[in-house]
Amino acid sequence: MKDSNSGGDPVPAPALSTEGRLIYAVGDVHGNLELLEALVLEITRDALASAPEVRPMLIFVGDYLDRGPASAGVIDLILTLRKSSVFELRLLKGNHEEAMLTFLVDPLFGRTWSQFGGGETLRSYGVAPPEDEADPDAWKAAQQSLLAVLPPEHLELLNALELLIVVGDYAFAHAGIYPHAGLDAQVERDLLWIRGEFLTSGLQHGKVVVHGHSPTAEPEILPNRLGIDTGVYASGALTAVRLHDGSQRIIQVRADQPFPGVAA
Repeated sequence: MKDSNSGGDPVPAPALSTEGRLIYAVGDVHGNLELLEALVLEITRDALASAPEVRPMLIFVGDYLDRGPASAGVIDLILTLRKSSVFELRLLKGNHEEAMLTFLVDPLFGRTWSQFGGGETLRSYGVAPPEDEADPDAWKAAQQSLLAVLPPEHLELLNALELLIVVGDYAFAHAGIYPHAGLDAQVERDLLWIRGEFLTSGLQHGKVVVHGHSPTAEPEILPNRLGIDTGVYASGALTAVRLHDGSQRIIQVRADQPFPGVAA
């Protein structure tokens, strides 16, 4: 496994406030534990070197699960971070977390969940996905097996995920927002699933929206939104953005370059 820090100089972001907070927002992880460990290391190094007066905030924009091989390990790492004194941790809900929670109450939803990475999540918990995806009894058995091995703290974390976080001139949501409604009038489905209307909108939303959900080859730094999902499960690139009042800077680790301090 390899990495790179694509930091560079901060990009000026005039008039944008984080209310003095140093904020790091992490894009969609999708079960890629090794890259997440490398990214958290880079963020921690940066935070300690920055020595902010107030504890920095670390925000995850959701989609911790599915597609990659280590969803359970990703949740374990996030639980460890929640106990850390370095960061104030904030966790958003993604549509993939919604899918797992739906499966836990409706086993037949597994047939849909398996089409976008649910099988990988089951395997990460030691549960074999049904060989016959059309077999309802097999999905009921898989659901019961997952419930039997799922650590209570994992379920507690998944049930406590936030939908929208606002700090200063930034709003954080997994997929984005419905552009024709105020932040206080957003609905969960849009916050977890929206794409077209939000991504193509040139409207100013009152806040710059930091989001994942819609993967792009490079982070999207636009006047009204920051897209930080770089499709880690396909690209090998996991991305975060560092925000501090008048600056924005990308921090990225990749699977095709050596991790700093780690032999290739």
